[in-house]
Amino acid sequence: MTNLYKNVRLFWRNRNSSEFKEAQRPRLIEWRRQGTIVRVERPLRIDRARALGYKAKPGYVIVRIKVRRGARRMPRPNRGRSRGVNLAVDKTSGRNLRWIAETRAQRKYPNLEVLGSYWVGQDGRSKWFEIIMVDPVHPAIVKDKRIGWINKKTHKGRTYRGLTSAGKRSRGLLRKGIGVEKARPSLRKHGRRLK
Repeated sequence: MTNLYKNVRLFWRNRNSSEFKEAQRPRLIEWRRQGTIVRVERPLRIDRARALGYKAKPGYVIVRIKVRRGARRMPRPNRGRSRGVNLAVDKTSGRNLRWIAETRAQRKYPNLEVLGSYWVGQDGRSKWFEIIMVDPVHPAIVKDKRIGWINKKTHKGRTYRGLTSAGKRSRGLLRKGIGVEKARPSLRKHGRRLK
């Protein structure tokens, strides 16, 4: 079984290979025709899903989300606002696209909690992520010792508070070295001097 996961991992790492591009092309064509948030039966990248805690049993839900690439696009103002700082055409949200995808999945399924997410594809306009979601009150989840922690009140709405891996990465909590002391306890506490 480990050899299977190893081969899947190697396939997804070689994104510039011709085999990967041939496999991805029909998928992206199909995904563009679908909606922004689509619930799927099983994960596309089984190695990443299992590493994040996915189990093929009741209580787990996989959602694929499309997010527009790039910064926020706003119409350029045509009157007033003499300084460039106020033009606000290409301001970034300060969050990475994976965290944005997790937040949108949480908003779509408020009774579920986000466990983790991973990249599954992109083109020139969009990126697609698969989000692993868990039903915290499902009996199979409550009885499971490995995932039962998600039933506690402290984990409610964890993606909104940046407690998932994508949120922690965007908040600078996974970085190491000099200057990262500005990341804790929060960016707001230190005047956002880390970013």
